[in-house]
Amino acid sequence: MVTNDEARSVGIGLRLPHVAEIAAARPHLGFIEVHAENYMAETPALDRLLDLRCDYPVSIHGVALSLGSAEQLDRIHLDRLRALIERVEPVLVSEHLAWSAIGGAYLNDLLPLPYTEESFEIFCRHVAEAQETLGRRLLIETPASYLRFRHSTIAEEEFLTETAGRTGCGILCDVNNIYVSAKNFGFDPIAYLDALPAAAVGEIHLAGHCAAEDVDVLIDDHGSRVAQPVWDLYAQALRRFGAVPALIEWDTNIPALDILLDEARHAQQLIDVHRNPEFA
Repeated sequence: MVTNDEARSVGIGLRLPHVAEIAAARPHLGFIEVHAENYMAETPALDRLLDLRCDYPVSIHGVALSLGSAEQLDRIHLDRLRALIERVEPVLVSEHLAWSAIGGAYLNDLLPLPYTEESFEIFCRHVAEAQETLGRRLLIETPASYLRFRHSTIAEEEFLTETAGRTGCGILCDVNNIYVSAKNFGFDPIAYLDALPAAAVGEIHLAGHCAAEDVDVLIDDHGSRVAQPVWDLYAQALRRFGAVPALIEWDTNIPALDILLDEARHAQQLIDVHRNPEFA
């Protein structure tokens, strides 16, 4: 059983270069998060995860359920995800406001959907179906945006809020994604945070980003330390949502484990300041 303190602490994404070191040293971590699709088969990777599960709570983050697809959900994939959840017993399960499959082919990317009444109905239906099959509440992640559909009629934060209200799902507030989108489209990221229902936010993600070379666009590449403006936005998120679990994501240019742990310590320090503002 995970205690309240553990559920509110900071974790890191478990990546292959760090698995052996974490297994040997067992550093202090609030939890570890894995991409579901890397652990759906009986492999040594799953065995190592189950071993680490003895010492760390686990969060499962799906990347291929394609909840925003106009097609039916892939029941085989959904059943594999359910089996993994039953095996690992994660404390959190999350997915994306995106689509990534068509005609049985997976596109290896998280693609945006238009925010319309039609797509809202489809997305809610898929979230409800997934939650019923999995027997778990899903957290839906706020995306990083690089384009917008002209015929969208619903603001993204409203789309997420209404989805949570309709389906009972939660929201994974990716602070870096919100910052990237705000810079790309010129909106106020704090207003975006304020528009989300605080009770629905069950996790926060933090990551690095980079600037594109040829155009004035920020890219959510998870390849560097968290930028100071994102830390500042995280502090605002803590004021808005409280000390929900926070995760440091790092998926490209993966550094030494100590750097990840240092980022996690900084996130924890901000949580501690939020809990004890007289020490700020």
